[in-house]
This record gives sequence, C-alpha cells and structure tokens, in this order.
Amino acid sequence: MHNRKIFSAEHQLFRESARRFFREEVETNITQWEAGGIVPRSFWKKAAAQGFLCCSVPEEYGGAGADFFYNMILSEEGGYGIGASALGIFLQSDVVAYYLLNFASEELKDKWLPGMAAGDAISAIGMTEPGGGSDLKAITTTARREGDEYVINGQKTFITNGQNCDFVVLACKTDPSKGAKGISLILVETDRPGFMRGKNLEKIGQKSSDTSELFFTDVRVPVSNLIGEEGRGFAIMMSELPRERLTIAARALGESQRAFELTLDYVKQRKAFGQTIFDFQNTQFTLAEIKTSIEVGWAFYDQCLAKVPDRTLTIEDAAMVKLWTTENNSVVIDKCLQLFGGWGYMSEYPISRLYVDSRARRIFGGTSEICKTIIGRSL
Repeated sequence: MHNRKIFSAEHQLFRESARRFFREEVETNITQWEAGGIVPRSFWKKAAAQGFLCCSVPEEYGGAGADFFYNMILSEEGGYGIGASALGIFLQSDVVAYYLLNFASEELKDKWLPGMAAGDAISAIGMTEPGGGSDLKAITTTARREGDEYVINGQKTFITNGQNCDFVVLACKTDPSKGAKGISLILVETDRPGFMRGKNLEKIGQKSSDTSELFFTDVRVPVSNLIGEEGRGFAIMMSELPRERLTIAARALGESQRAFELTLDYVKQRKAFGQTIFDFQNTQFTLAEIKTSIEVGWAFYDQCLAKVPDRTLTIEDAAMVKLWTTENNSVVIDKCLQLFGGWGYMSEYPISRLYVDSRARRIFGGTSEICKTIIGRSL
C-alpha cells in the first residue's frame, strides 16, 4: 500500500488494534455466524469494549469523540478482515449515528447514542421497499399524523440489522401528495405494537449479516420521534449518502488489498509444471495490473477522505469513489480467484468468501448505475 500521510501515528496504532480484533473475533467465528445468519449481540458488546462502536460520537453522548478517520480505519480493516465487511457495526457507527447527531432532537440523542456506543442498542435504517429499489422518491410507507402521534403503515426490505435492531430510522411519506418533499424520517422502536420482523433473508454472500423484511401495521410513535423537519427526509438522506458511500469504498479497498495479499502468497507457494505459479509471466502481469488498480483506488479514496473534515466532499466525489472502488473490487477478486484455480472455488479458501461478499458493494448504498447517473448529471 502507498505511503498514506493522511493518517497519524495514533491512527496507525488504532489500525493495528482493529486488524487484530477482526482477526481474533471475526475470522475465527465467521463460519458459525454465517450458518446462523446473524452476528450475536455479544459481539457488539466486545466491539464496544474496544472502542470500535460509534467512536466519533462526542463523549457527552457516550462515544470517544474521535475524528472520523477512526471510523474509516475500521471500515478499511473491516474490508481487510475475512467476513468482517458484512458486520452491521459499520451501519450503526457510520450512518445511523450521524443521522441522530446531525438531525435528531437532544431527547433522541440522549436516549439512543450512549446505548449505541456501548453495544446495548442496535440500529437499522429503513429506506428500501419491495417495489422501489433505488427509487427512494417512490416509497409507499406512510406516517399519518394523529394528534401527538404518527400512525405508520408499510413494508421495508433488505434491511441490515433487521433481526437484531432495537430501532429503525424509517423513511416514510408524511404527505404522499408532495413526492420527495413529502418524505420524512421517523425513529421507530421495534417493541411497538404493530411492528413485525419478516424472515431473515438468505443471500449468496455476507451471510452473517441479518438482512430482513420489516412490516409496520398501524404502528404508533410520538411526533417527538421525528428526525429533522417534516418533509425534509429525502434531503437529509441525500446529504448523508456521500459519507456512507465513502465507507463502502473503504471496505471495497480493504477487500481488494486482502485478496491481492492472499493471492500473492498463494502463487509463490503453489507449484505447477516444475515452477511456482508466480514464475509464469501471465501471473506476474495479472498481479501487476491488480496492484496498480488498487493503488489508484487508495490514492483517489484518500483524496476524497481528506475532504471530510472541512465538509468539501461532494455528492459527485462520493459517487465516483464508490463506483471505481467497488467495480474494481469485483474485477480484482475475480482475477485473484482465477489464480487459485479450483481451490479458489472451494468455500474453505478465504478468497471464495471475498468473492461472494464483495458483490453486494456494487448494489447497496447506491448501485453503480445510480452512481453513474449522479456523475453524469454533473458533467
């Protein structure tokens, strides 16, 4: 990896701690978690004990008050750790926590952020619906105002942390006649009458991540659970997506880096036709292409990351870095698996898990096509 001057010595120590944690706590347990389709809540407590949950949340709300680079280090190392990229802790720390920090009332911040940082409260965000996909303006979940309450009806799908979550930041229509300007964000606790979890969806990858359907039937929540202003939900989501896309890029790069290192080690040991696979020119050319593309990705990503502290990261920047890193990630891991030959197709080899886990990154957080649309509109 290139010399990354963007990080300090303290950041590097944190990185080493994170890498060790993911190796010891995730890589040794991931097969069991995948079989069950969920990461146990006890892991969340372990992550919190290490300071790996909501670390950039201010101390007054239970966090460590660290800079956002610490979050990004965790995302990078989550990608590097086999199976760790599927963990729901990244959604909690990098996405939901910021919805609350930037837009929620003091009451909601005080109620939920300390528990999120301690691993006692698990969060989810409910955007996607069965009929809408990437078209957030077309959501049909409604929140009808009745006095001091909202009455919520609708359905969400593909919701990360759906089985574990204690609350959902829900995108819903408070005024269906106004299109995007009628969308609001409301915090819905999952112990409220009328809320129901659907099945834990089976996926081809990221199998340890509980991904669920959620159903809302006349769920009543207080108006005080509104996040931001009524009708500003779509604008809020658009303002927060660049950060989310940058964290997805971080995990994609971490996966690419790990795939390259695993493959380089393998081809230098595996022999065929009287020599190591590495000795073949084709292998060296392939690895040269892989390494170059990863280094380009890191450089562009670091350029985008440097814009976060002064809030100059644009929607277009985030779309470009997500597009490049996730698309390249699929190419890199496919080439790496090919160099493993038949063994790369076996589940016991980590490269196969990287192969299936990485595919989701081109879909969630804004598909590659959505990212291209955003970039195209800016030209």
